[in-house]
Amino acid sequence: MDPAADSDRARVDAPTGSKRMLSQVAEDYLKVIFKLQSHGRVSTNDIAEQLGVSSATVTNTLKRLTQLELVDYIKYKGVQLTESGNLVALEIIRHHRLLETYLRNVMGFSWSEMHREAERLEHHISEEFEERIDEMLGFPTHDPHGHPIPSKNLVMAESPTQTLEDVPVGGEVTIHHVEDGDVAFLELIEKEGLLPQRAVRVDEHADGALTVTVENGQRTIDSDVARRIFVNA
Repeated sequence: MDPAADSDRARVDAPTGSKRMLSQVAEDYLKVIFKLQSHGRVSTNDIAEQLGVSSATVTNTLKRLTQLELVDYIKYKGVQLTESGNLVALEIIRHHRLLETYLRNVMGFSWSEMHREAERLEHHISEEFEERIDEMLGFPTHDPHGHPIPSKNLVMAESPTQTLEDVPVGGEVTIHHVEDGDVAFLELIEKEGLLPQRAVRVDEHADGALTVTVENGQRTIDSDVARRIFVNA
């Protein structure tokens, strides 16, 4: 058996039963696969692009995760999480989104600082810390981007959404969540007042742009920005 896989297996099978003792690399892979698998099995190339590593590195790591029964990997057909892998991914996502909520709402971190700090801390906080921060925040259901926070029992509520670009002229909707990978985009929508839970009315579609009305007035945004803003369907 691969020594690295044997090391991770020892962590998974520890007496505490905590899968949080997996390596940070393993947790990052599971989180990325979770986010990409909504449309089926995930390719090694997609994972490599997300993590900034080679496809060969991804393949080797997936083989180790397969030995741990955390993923179902089939050569040339991609990978998906097993039930155990799915639970680990949800736990990491819960930690990340609770941390982002605390860093943003309590400590006043910027979008970029919030994400970087949460990425570092999500792998290291204890379950007691997680419960304390959840209680301190009033048991939030969504993070600052509007994404649902998995519950303590690792259940994540999902709501039907559509992009703001898909809303017809005259439509009045509420922003549900926004994409969270691009700091410049987040700073733009904050400036324009297009944040989760804000009401929006679409006034016009024209020339690759949308004119919308929000609480701080009328705004015109590019269609590619509107495609990254999700509203309640």
